[in-house]
Amino acid sequence: MTGRLFPSRRRGQCVYPGAEIRDLAGRGTRHAARVALDSQVKVAIEVGRTRLVITAGVFLIAFLVIAVRLVDLMAVSGGRAPESVTASIPVARAVVHRGDILDRNGVVLATNLPTVNLYADARTVRDPDDTAARLVSVLPDLPFETARARLASGRGFVYLRRNLTPREQDLVNRLGLPGLEFEAAERRVFPQGRLAAHVLGATNVDNRGIAGIERAFDDRLGTDNRPLRLSLDIRVQHAVRQVLAEAVERFQALAGAALVMDARTGELVALVSLPDYEPEHYGAAPPEARFNRATLGVYEMGSTFKLINTALGLEVGGYRLTDGFDATHPLRMAGFAIKDFHAQGRWLSIPEILVHSSNIGSGKMALAVGGEAQKAFLNRLGLLSPVSIELPEAGVPLYPDRWRPINTVTISYGHGIAVTPLHLAGATAALVNGGVLRAPTLLRRAPGTVPEGRQVVSATTSDKLRQLMRLVVEEGTGARADVPGYRVGGKTGTAEKATDGGYRRKALMPSFVAAFPMDDPRYVVLAMLDEPKGLPETHGFATAGWNAAPTVGAIIARVAPLLGVAPRPATDGPPEGLRLAVAGGDEGVGEGRIGGARR
Repeated sequence: MTGRLFPSRRRGQCVYPGAEIRDLAGRGTRHAARVALDSQVKVAIEVGRTRLVITAGVFLIAFLVIAVRLVDLMAVSGGRAPESVTASIPVARAVVHRGDILDRNGVVLATNLPTVNLYADARTVRDPDDTAARLVSVLPDLPFETARARLASGRGFVYLRRNLTPREQDLVNRLGLPGLEFEAAERRVFPQGRLAAHVLGATNVDNRGIAGIERAFDDRLGTDNRPLRLSLDIRVQHAVRQVLAEAVERFQALAGAALVMDARTGELVALVSLPDYEPEHYGAAPPEARFNRATLGVYEMGSTFKLINTALGLEVGGYRLTDGFDATHPLRMAGFAIKDFHAQGRWLSIPEILVHSSNIGSGKMALAVGGEAQKAFLNRLGLLSPVSIELPEAGVPLYPDRWRPINTVTISYGHGIAVTPLHLAGATAALVNGGVLRAPTLLRRAPGTVPEGRQVVSATTSDKLRQLMRLVVEEGTGARADVPGYRVGGKTGTAEKATDGGYRRKALMPSFVAAFPMDDPRYVVLAMLDEPKGLPETHGFATAGWNAAPTVGAIIARVAPLLGVAPRPATDGPPEGLRLAVAGGDEGVGEGRIGGARR
């Protein structure tokens, strides 16, 4: 046998290949098996390598296709998907973020919470009837017919229910119905409920303002995430609303309004109108609940206007507190006999005209000053212009086109002219704060900031009016508004509600406007009731001294400590000269004038 010799691994022998098989059968068998095994491993490795190459090639082709498609969409098509693609994809609306509204101390009054909306691609809904039925089973407030009609509409995007709770979303999700999807959204919530409803207003389903501050600052709240801070103090707001609600219930009134205003800055610390509503359910509230009586409703404010008339006499007419007018007999004008509710039947000094709320004395004083001067003075106090406030619900005064003498007389005691309660509060603040008129505001001013304003009466006239208002509470019709330690001053007013061609004598609108403390007024408080009833404890009377005045007194007692106004010991009462004038002393009677002429 010829062949190549291989060195033997035993004892240095050389053998031919295969000799080991012939000579050593056991060893040859093992060698052949090893060779066969090596061949199988080699084949498996080759197969695996081939498959790996093929798989890599497939992935490479896929990535190349995706890359080419991206280049086509971004570079060639300008980033726009084909119309056929976009038309088949329902696009949910973007979430509308909205800034928070806070009170002056940082308490949240309105904010947004994340929520979800339920919508459907009606084109992919298999059975509208069955889908609607199953939806209604977990969302019972969703009308079946409404849901079925929307699911059968064939539209690519249709809302079914907004603002689902997490539990409702889970229940809908468990149904596993095709064509239903959830949209991320935000819901406007009002943590204080109806407490400041007429100030805050409301938003619609798209989170846009439709009333109140929400509407007035819709653009600001919708584009700026910074919170909007109001002048309201929610603690004071709560106290005022509670007291007013108790008064409305006790006197069986149809409605009511009340406010607290900073006499120095014009900031409204509280503003309430009853009835009110839940801002989150604005659409379900009746019209009378959505009506803001404090800023939108215009009313004849009755004898509270005698404060304005007295300021007119002192500031424009040049009268002194010791001057007076004859109120012995009714004043006859244009066929009407103007009488006094608390008739004194004698000459009355100017303080007495206010304390006894004399229509006759007020009318004669206004006539003496003149209608043109009266109109100009009211305009100076902002009583003939729309109310200045950051709310869309702002009332416009009603007054006669022709300012005749009879109008001059009736307007002197608050009839024949209609303004909002906020008008009266703003004018009163100017009369007691040193004579400066500042626009009312619902926005918080920086601490220590006092706007310039406009001087409408002198500081001297303002000082006299403070004394007179205190006198009305100490000795006049406002006695039930007094709060020990707080030197409350104010004026009652009771007007009959106007109807077509006349007045309803038993339908009254009593009000009381006050300030405290009168030696250095910090706040103006006003309360008004709509058609209160006389009670046995009021001897059947429904006039302001019996209902509006004690309501203001109760408000002051509740809010003064919250506002940091400490009670002070009582003083000795009004100055001696003022007491003589009210008592009808020689000086008070002897200096009486009509139309500038001495008596």
